[in-house]
Amino acid sequence: MSTSIETRYASSPLEAKSWDTAQAREALHIPSLFEPGQVKLVYSHYDRFITGGAMPAQQPLPLETVDPLKAEYFLERRELGIINTGGAGTVTVDGEVFELDFKEALYIGRGKKEVVFASKNAASPALFYINSTPAHMTYPTRRVTRKEADVVVLGGQETSNHRTINKLLVNSVLPTCQLQMGMTELKPGNTWNTMPAHTHDRRMEVYFYFEVPQGQAVCHFWGQPQETRHIWMQNNQAVISPPWSIHSGAGTSNYTFIWGMAGENLDYGDMDHCAIPDLR
Repeated sequence: MSTSIETRYASSPLEAKSWDTAQAREALHIPSLFEPGQVKLVYSHYDRFITGGAMPAQQPLPLETVDPLKAEYFLERRELGIINTGGAGTVTVDGEVFELDFKEALYIGRGKKEVVFASKNAASPALFYINSTPAHMTYPTRRVTRKEADVVVLGGQETSNHRTINKLLVNSVLPTCQLQMGMTELKPGNTWNTMPAHTHDRRMEVYFYFEVPQGQAVCHFWGQPQETRHIWMQNNQAVISPPWSIHSGAGTSNYTFIWGMAGENLDYGDMDHCAIPDLR
């Protein structure tokens, strides 16, 4: 079987206060998502959110069902979002082929039985970053290019957070049940993302950091606004953000990250902002 999965359990803010570095990383940090010829998945008990990576090599790579789902096929009761962070590739959904270039996205609705990943060139394989959530109804499968994204430019050079937010799989672009995904690109010379920070107890998130230059890193901040902690992130690594936690980062270089979220509503602006001087 080429699809593997591990489980991460939900934790309370009180429990998290006592974690040391190793415990925080074990609970929240996802160090490796891409291995040739493998689909690697992490199942979080926060909103039953699945984070994963598919790296097809010489042969096409199917998305197989996994035991925690207790389902005949992976998308029997789920929806799926994919963003390609590697070389050109294809995703075949019940026989229909969708081409995905670098930083292009694909939404797959509930009920699709067969999903197969492939790279166009094994020497430059596709790296399909995956998010999946439970779904209550079926929406159409659709590819979303960079040109079709809902784009917002925020921040500024003077605050080191000049960035472009590409909303790819969100309800301003296409219908979904609860999954939302997008990509934030920091401009050269900028380091901070999602600052001022916020929480939203109605939704959880997962951040996936990529385009982190060799030898550089991103410091991801998490925790309640008055009890913040940090996790150092390398290229192609992800981190789970509980609903009660801030989610922000600062890099030793500029970088790109994908945000995926699920929960109570689809309002992108649903945020409880934290004033910078109030962070602890």
